[in-house]
Amino acid sequence: MTFGQEWAQLRAAAAERTAMQIDSLPAEGGGGGGGKQLVVHRDDLGAIGNDAYDLLGRLTKDGDHARVSTFDAATALTNGNFVSGSGLLTVHDNWQMHLRTLLDACGQISNHLDYSKARHAKDEAKVEGDLTQISVLTKYMK
Repeated sequence: MTFGQEWAQLRAAAAERTAMQIDSLPAEGGGGGGGKQLVVHRDDLGAIGNDAYDLLGRLTKDGDHARVSTFDAATALTNGNFVSGSGLLTVHDNWQMHLRTLLDACGQISNHLDYSKARHAKDEAKVEGDLTQISVLTKYMK
């Protein structure tokens, strides 16, 4: 057997194995261009991301509602030589620190879910492109 004959035989065997692998996938929802394999339930991600974004908006507006009046009251009490002034200022500072932490967390959740949706869409497009490329190569190998 010559090299050319052996090479042709190996190519035919590889093409047959590839065709069998592609054909063996389920027809409904299967790969090989028959349907999408990578599924992301964007409604679920979207709902959570929406809630995080809404919470972020409400916290930004309502969480800062009493900041100015609390700070002014703490300053007035401190200037009036009341010990509770420094205590109220500590409460104000702790509230601000925890509010910023919560706002950052909500923003990160919302941003991460937006990123996840976009990343999954890119991954899905890549997988579909790879499968299309395999099917085109299979045609050439026949």
